[in-house]
Amino acid sequence: MPEGSLPTHDALRAAELAERYAGHDARDLIAVAAQEFPGRLALVSSFGTESAVLVALAAEVDRRLPVIFVNTGKLFGETLRYRDQLVGLLGLQDVRSVGPRRDEVDAADKDGMLWQRSADLCCHLRKTLPLNRALDGFDAWITGRKRFQSATRAALPVFEAQDGRIKVNPLANWDKARLEAEFTRRGLPRHPLEADGFLSVGCYTCTERVAPGADPRSGRWAGTDKTECGIHTTRPGDVTEAWSI
Repeated sequence: MPEGSLPTHDALRAAELAERYAGHDARDLIAVAAQEFPGRLALVSSFGTESAVLVALAAEVDRRLPVIFVNTGKLFGETLRYRDQLVGLLGLQDVRSVGPRRDEVDAADKDGMLWQRSADLCCHLRKTLPLNRALDGFDAWITGRKRFQSATRAALPVFEAQDGRIKVNPLANWDKARLEAEFTRRGLPRHPLEADGFLSVGCYTCTERVAPGADPRSGRWAGTDKTECGIHTTRPGDVTEAWSI
């Protein structure tokens, strides 16, 4: 927040929730979020390599909780099949698959190669814009981000404000060992690409295998300084910027 500026209503609400529910564990945080935002809460999942635990916890709270999945049109087939496997296994009742609008793709990425020219704009077109539309009508949403995942997430709060909504990060303080233990305890299936070295899975155009011992997210946009798709960061300008690229 710029020096001297006043906190927004949403920032104040996030701070109040953080204080009220300090010490609550992940499942309880999902439950209280559902109570605080009845009918106005969604969970956003990529159905990636670490997603199953959060989705399983949410299913225990309420299988009817809306789960938003952004299909960019460039996802691995394994991810789509993994999504379907988890939906069936956990009995999720309201999974909403959303994606970019055809007219926007035709205008900004007709040849499908925008990811090479501008990865930021490609993510904005194929992920951020569809998610923004899908979140219309929701006051809060749940993410699966964790502090251990990257340096940019090291100070991740459990509750935060962004774009007029509250974001809930119930797994923020979980470490890798606890996540792995929960996979084992629950007998959850793993993403089929994980065993092949893909430790963090996004679009097939921008995801590579991770070298042994390397940062699990180093396979995302490898060789660039890009570390986030834009959903959780300040977004680039309107997608019309890409139309002339």
